[in-house]
Amino acid sequence: MNNDPSQFTLYSGGHRGAEAEFGKLAEQYGVKEVNFSFEGNVLDRDKGMRLLNQEELEKGNISMDIVSTRLGRSFSKGNRIRKVIQSIFHMVNNGYQIFTVGWILPDKTVKGGTGWGVELGKLFNRPIFVYEQDREAWFSWVENDWQMVTPVIHHKTFSGTGTRNLTEDAAEAMKDLFERSFS
Repeated sequence: MNNDPSQFTLYSGGHRGAEAEFGKLAEQYGVKEVNFSFEGNVLDRDKGMRLLNQEELEKGNISMDIVSTRLGRSFSKGNRIRKVIQSIFHMVNNGYQIFTVGWILPDKTVKGGTGWGVELGKLFNRPIFVYEQDREAWFSWVENDWQMVTPVIHHKTFSGTGTRNLTEDAAEAMKDLFERSFS
């Protein structure tokens, strides 16, 4: 593949785990990096940090009841989780391909806040890829189901998010993804 990494941009959140790892790989390969954050949020990785103001956060605002219904579990109405959900909107809205790391649940949603990024990707009809840590494989959302795939970053904008509890195998799979895409 002959992709020039400098023409690509990763949109992420800079948190510990998958997001920090996506950022390190982006830096290693020369991919531009934007990490969305908000006042009072502490990032593991602040390279390319883009602080969202209140007006920008509001663009990603959605009722926590809708988030809870869509994901089939309850989320607190707290201000911090709301801001995280709002910042995930900006990652998915800016990145065309969506890459996440975590766990696919029996109801076909993805565990935790990462699941909201996946659900937004579905709503926006984006190519979505989840590295499923228990099954140690990449899956893509195709025709309303998860299908095992070997993904490649081929769109100039992509988002990378996922669990804070990254396994060694998942980190290796992310490394392989960048190598497949940019070497």
